[in-house]
Amino acid sequence: MTVLSTADEGKVLMDIEGEEIGVVTHVDTDEQLAYVEPDPSLSEAVIQGLGYGDADEDDIEVPSDTIATVTDTELRVETDL
Repeated sequence: MTVLSTADEGKVLMDIEGEEIGVVTHVDTDEQLAYVEPDPSLSEAVIQGLGYGDADEDDIEVPSDTIATVTDTELRVETDL
């Protein structure tokens, strides 16, 4: 099982095919959920990458048990969302 942390905020979420889904805006460490902004604008991506973003109503909730791998720059899900 993957354990998410606030260090994962700003990383790119990739699908099983290697396609970008969006950028992690917030991680709820208690619930082990990553909130992902689908198709962020360039400015949103930069803000998230710097760790200054926040989740909003159009973010996708991604449970940690659907994440197969975590690297320094990305999270990769094991199924299609």
